[in-house]
Amino acid sequence: MTGTSTNDTVYVVGAGIAGLCTALALAPTGRHIVMLERDAGPPEGSTDEAFRDWQRPGVSHLRQSHAFLARLRNIIRDTHPELLSDLYAAGCRDIVFRDFLPIDQMQKYQPEPGDEDLTIITSRRTTLELIIRRYVGRQPNVDIRSGTKVRDVLTGRAADGTLRVTGLAVEDASGQHDIATALVVDAGGKGARLLDKLIAAGAPIAEEMETAGVLYFTRHYRLLPGVAEPARSEVPASGDLGYIKFGVFPADNGCFSITLCVPEIELELRKAVKEADSFHAICLELPGLVPWLRADVSEPVSRVIGMGDLHSRWRMLMADGKPSVLGYFPLGDALIRTNPLYGRGCSFAAVSAGVLRDALASSADPAAQMTAFAAGIETELRPFFDHMRDQDRTAIRRAKAALTPNYKPRLKARIMQSFAEDGITIALRSDIGLMRQGMRGFHMLEHPSDWLRKPRNLMRVLGYWARGKKANAAAYPPKPGPDREVLMRAVGISAEADMRSDWLAAA
Repeated sequence: MTGTSTNDTVYVVGAGIAGLCTALALAPTGRHIVMLERDAGPPEGSTDEAFRDWQRPGVSHLRQSHAFLARLRNIIRDTHPELLSDLYAAGCRDIVFRDFLPIDQMQKYQPEPGDEDLTIITSRRTTLELIIRRYVGRQPNVDIRSGTKVRDVLTGRAADGTLRVTGLAVEDASGQHDIATALVVDAGGKGARLLDKLIAAGAPIAEEMETAGVLYFTRHYRLLPGVAEPARSEVPASGDLGYIKFGVFPADNGCFSITLCVPEIELELRKAVKEADSFHAICLELPGLVPWLRADVSEPVSRVIGMGDLHSRWRMLMADGKPSVLGYFPLGDALIRTNPLYGRGCSFAAVSAGVLRDALASSADPAAQMTAFAAGIETELRPFFDHMRDQDRTAIRRAKAALTPNYKPRLKARIMQSFAEDGITIALRSDIGLMRQGMRGFHMLEHPSDWLRKPRNLMRVLGYWARGKKANAAAYPPKPGPDREVLMRAVGISAEADMRSDWLAAA
């Protein structure tokens, strides 16, 4: 059986966040959007049923902690306000700019125009995806086909020899058949294989990839009936101790999750943290987490869920100034993978979908469309990718240093660390105006380093740094947790165990 398609039909491989963002971007243009999703559809019932029962083998991070940056929320707010209302009705909620300020700064805070743009929307990933999917499914020109596996991509050659997509080979309840199409969006996630097939067919698609250097471990909890979330305090509920990162992620309908992020090289710690009892014991050594875990406050509702294979990856769709392939647009994790620590994956997908919409509207020529798409992705996302990768490299070096006996950083490294911790961090915690500008980079509303490149802001940061620790003492947050050796011994892990690792000889 062979299906047909016109240029006004877009076949989207995958109905996860990236695929749904594609539908949100393209459906208002009047195109017919056909979404081919390998996994079964969600339950018909509540958000709790979706969290408990929705099986998504194609989305390994479905039940990891999520926070959805302002860039994504603003796109939804500005283009689909009804969807934003649906999300709130389902229990999703906002974390606003004021909530990010230290407590003493919160008391001084006066709203300014634009602060509303610095708002995270937070929920369990299953809740956000469920509500967006139901909204997308109501659009008259969107067809979601669950249980449809895309087995292969069909190709031909353009007049100039460029590889072009001509269709998809799929398998569904009716059997195996081909779909003819001139336009495919690959939103199949980090496990997507279509791009690999195109490379094998001769598409010159290059990539940059390196490890993020960490593993994630998450457990979900629910507040007991009638119990409110713990009040904010000076003791942070998130932090980075070098050998472990941690955070509480408030979610919808009385739920929250805790994620512990462990460097790959912390072999013994990562073995322990995947066990529920050890996970709990580690959390109780982190003061900011203790109020959330009291027996009269919350109870766990999941096992410890691990996630590995975390890499940064950037794929390039142009070669020697020409498109590598025509009629095929990967986005989301199929195009760019990021460390989930920064919470940018869903925003990357939403921004990419908007770039695709504009590229398709810019020309009817497939080569011009791909050229515009690639240029837009480079402009909109590359600065955030490079910034993230630089931070990951620094974190990997810091984790290695924690395991190196008698390690002493070089002078340059000490200066840079001091500038970050005693200059930038203190300035942001002390100055609401600087925090406001810094958060714009965090939320992907402008280049992540733009605020610090402004001479006036840099001088203010340098001023705080020059004052010294004693003068800035009140601005330092309490230490978020114990030193590595203290925590390891407190939970029964040998602090020296990782010193025998093979990496040490090569470090």
